[in-house]
Amino acid sequence: MALGVKGIKTAFMAALLAGAAFAATPAEAAGKLTISSPQDPGSWDPIDTFLVNWASVGTNIFDGLTYRGPDRKLVPGLAESWTEMDGGKRIRFKLRSGVTFHNGEPFNAAAVKFTFDRLLGEEGAKGPQRSNYIAIESVEVIDDTTVDLKLKAPDPVLLTKLAGYGAMIVPPKYIQEKGDAFFNVNPVGTGPFKFVSYAPKTGIKLEANPNYWGGAPKLSEVEYRFITEPATAVAELQAGRVDVVLPPTIPIGMVPVIQADPKLTVLSIPGPTVDALRFNTKSGITADPRVRKALIMAVDRAAIVKSILAGQASEIASFQGELSFGYDPALKPLPFDPKGAQALLAQAGVKPGATVQIDIRGNDATMNEVAQAVAAYLGAVGVVATIKPYETNVLLNDIIPQGKTGAMFQQKWGGWTFDYDNTAYAMYHSGEKWNPYEQDADLDKLLESQRAITDVAERERILKQIAHAVADKALEMPLYNSNAIYGVAKRVKNFPPASDNRPKLTEVTVD
Repeated sequence: MALGVKGIKTAFMAALLAGAAFAATPAEAAGKLTISSPQDPGSWDPIDTFLVNWASVGTNIFDGLTYRGPDRKLVPGLAESWTEMDGGKRIRFKLRSGVTFHNGEPFNAAAVKFTFDRLLGEEGAKGPQRSNYIAIESVEVIDDTTVDLKLKAPDPVLLTKLAGYGAMIVPPKYIQEKGDAFFNVNPVGTGPFKFVSYAPKTGIKLEANPNYWGGAPKLSEVEYRFITEPATAVAELQAGRVDVVLPPTIPIGMVPVIQADPKLTVLSIPGPTVDALRFNTKSGITADPRVRKALIMAVDRAAIVKSILAGQASEIASFQGELSFGYDPALKPLPFDPKGAQALLAQAGVKPGATVQIDIRGNDATMNEVAQAVAAYLGAVGVVATIKPYETNVLLNDIIPQGKTGAMFQQKWGGWTFDYDNTAYAMYHSGEKWNPYEQDADLDKLLESQRAITDVAERERILKQIAHAVADKALEMPLYNSNAIYGVAKRVKNFPPASDNRPKLTEVTVD
C-alpha cells in the first residue's frame, strides 16, 4: 500500500539520516552536474525505448534531424533545412557538414539511411518505436549531405517525431562492428555529451563533447543516478549529493519540503504527462462498459486533484492535457455520481462485495495516494479494490503488454509530441503494445485516417472524434494532467525545465 504524505516525510527523514546509504562524495567537482532519474531504461539504443527517462539522458547523447526545445518550437537539428515535395509524400533534408559521431565516424546521408532502415527493419521490430515512423516507405541518399524520406502518405507529426526517441541518428560502422547488444549499453551519438560508463540500476556517466556542432557544453561532466525511491532522491538533493531531481520523482507532499530549503528551488511547469487508470476490457467485471462507467462515476476526480495534487495538476476528460493538439474543451468528464454508479452496477449484475485489482508503479508515491483514494471511493459503492504495486519496469514490460493486469492499471504517458496521435495510436489501436485488450475496427480506421491528413482543421476534428469515442467506451478512468516538477539546487544556473522532461544541458553551469 502507498505511503501517505506523513509517511513520505517520515521515510524522507529516515533516508536523510541514513547517510551510509548514499554515495560518499558530494557532487562538488567543478563543472559536474549530478541528476537523479527515477528509472534505468535498461538500454540506450533509441529504438528500444518509449521511456521519458531515457529521453532525459538520450537528448544529451544523440541528435535527430530536427530539434524541439523547451519552448516547443521545432528547429533544425542535424538537418540544416528541409523541403516538403510531392504533396508532402517526400521530404528532402539538407544535412550539416563536418559533424562527427563521438567515435570519430562521420555523420552523413548514409548514417541517416542506416538509422531509418534499422528502425523500420528487423531490429526496430523488436522495440516499441517503429509504429511511430511507419509512414516512411524508404530513405534515399541523394548525396553525402542530402537525403530524402519517401513517405507512403503524408504524416503531419513526422517532423516532430524526428526530434526524439527512435529517430535519433546512430553510427552505422560502430553498430555493425560492435553489434546491437554492445550498443545497448555503450551508446554513441553526435550529441553534446559523450558516453563514459554505465552501471545497470545505478547510473550513467557522460563527459562533454568539445567538438559538438552546436557549441561545446559549459559542463565538463554529467552523472545520472537512478534513484527509484522519491524520499531518497529528495534527501540526496538536500544533502548536496544530487543537483537536480527529474520528474516524475517528487511527490506533491514533498514540494513544501524542498521549497523550505534555502539551497534549493522547485521548478514546476505545465507538461504533457497524463495519468489514468485503464481498464481490462477483455475479462472480469470491467469487460462490461456499464461497469467501467460506474467505476468512473464512483470517484471524485476533482477532489483528488485538489486534495492530493495540491494545484500541481488539472483534471482531464481524455488521455491528454490542454497543450495537446486534439484536446477538446467541450468534452467533459463523467460526473461524480455515486448513486448513478450504484444503479449502473446493479444493472450490470454486479453485487456488493465484487472485487477489482488496481496495478500501479510502486515508486510513484503520488499515484499510491491517488489509488488509495480511488479504492475508498469504490468501496463506498460496494466494490472492494486492492492495490498491487509493481516495480516500474516489470509493470511496463511484463504485465501491461502481456495482458496480465488486474481490472484496472496505471498508465502514465508523456505525450511528448504534444499531439494526441502519439498517445491515442499507442493506447487504442489494435495490436499496439499498450493496448493488450481492446480491438475496435472503427477506432482503428479513425486512428489511421488522421495520420494521412494534412488539413489541420480536419485532422483536429478527427482527433477530437477519437477522444469522444474512447470516452463513450470508457476505456480508462482519466485522472489528471501533471505539472513537470523539478527539484534543483540553486548552485545550478541556466537549467532549462523542459515540459517534456528532455532538458538539454549545453548551457547549464554550476557554482
